[in-house]
Amino acid sequence: MKIERIELIHVRLPLVGAFRTSFGTDVERDTFLLRVVTDAAEGWAEFAGDPQPLYCAEFAASAELTLRDHLIPRVTALGQMTAASVAPAVAQIKGHRLAKAVLETAILDAELRGYGMSLATCLGAVRDRVPAGVSVGIMDSIPKLLRSVADYLAEGYLRIKLKIEPGWDIAPVRAVRKEFGDGLMLQVDANTAYSLTDAEHLRCLDEYGLVLIEQPLGEDDLRGHAMLATRLQTPICLDESITSARDTATAIALGSCQIVNVKPARVGGYLEARRIHDVAAANGVPVWCGGMLETGIGRAANLALAALPGFTLPGDTSASDRYYAEDLTAPFELEDGYLPVPSGPGIGVSVLPEALRHATVAHRDLFVSRT
Repeated sequence: MKIERIELIHVRLPLVGAFRTSFGTDVERDTFLLRVVTDAAEGWAEFAGDPQPLYCAEFAASAELTLRDHLIPRVTALGQMTAASVAPAVAQIKGHRLAKAVLETAILDAELRGYGMSLATCLGAVRDRVPAGVSVGIMDSIPKLLRSVADYLAEGYLRIKLKIEPGWDIAPVRAVRKEFGDGLMLQVDANTAYSLTDAEHLRCLDEYGLVLIEQPLGEDDLRGHAMLATRLQTPICLDESITSARDTATAIALGSCQIVNVKPARVGGYLEARRIHDVAAANGVPVWCGGMLETGIGRAANLALAALPGFTLPGDTSASDRYYAEDLTAPFELEDGYLPVPSGPGIGVSVLPEALRHATVAHRDLFVSRT
């Protein structure tokens, strides 16, 4: 397979409502898409980062520069290539996993479309639908939070995740558990907002029967998470700390986590995400697929990953209308608490031209073949 063109499409989509976490508030999805045209087919991928380096060190402008000046030249120099050859080709470039992921995913989509194979089949999926959870942002008040959770449960979501931070943790969890009962699958996500000195405070969450507490401490604090795990009954799930299969093996060996959140973009792409799944499964550690406010392009690929056998917990891949009034693909709709896994070639969805036109802010060619 030979690459003929790589295009960057800057898109901006309003969210149906503000989404607040411990590191900021989002009111729109401002990112870019990568379209790779090969001699076999075209492929699409969505950059998972943001315009600013708040959630992680990478951001849209840095990723574009890295793609244009460092990653794409190494990949296109291969001539005939496959998605599996992307990681070795860019291995000398330190970090920049989100940029590597969007390039590898677009190439993988093109390759699989050329074969007529779905991403789900390629990765080893065993299900044609996956259970859907929903992530609920930090609210202005407890009553507003309870109304929001009630609405999501009425829609059929099987698991509720509450974003928490110091000052918004015990009270909202207590209120949700009291309102909706012990049968609700409930978990919390701190996005690194706490330190080990908060251990006694976090231990107050144990009485509420949570599925897990996600990434309470800093992303580089595996030792702290291991120490915290000995003080909590609530299982610790790592998110930002997991950037590779090697990280996963280390965290499990140290006792830093009992559950792993796999975000494909954060680990460099879906091929590494599958390896993380395999490492966790070999150690009896459940995994689930996290979200980054993806449009239908990223959502489709995440559903394929979440259909692997080790993904035994509902993830954050919600229906399209959780975030967007108009998505870039045909909307994903909730059916009895589940979302369908795309079965078409590649990521299994098509970009809607009119929706893309509405969302497009700018368009740039990053590579055009001269032969």
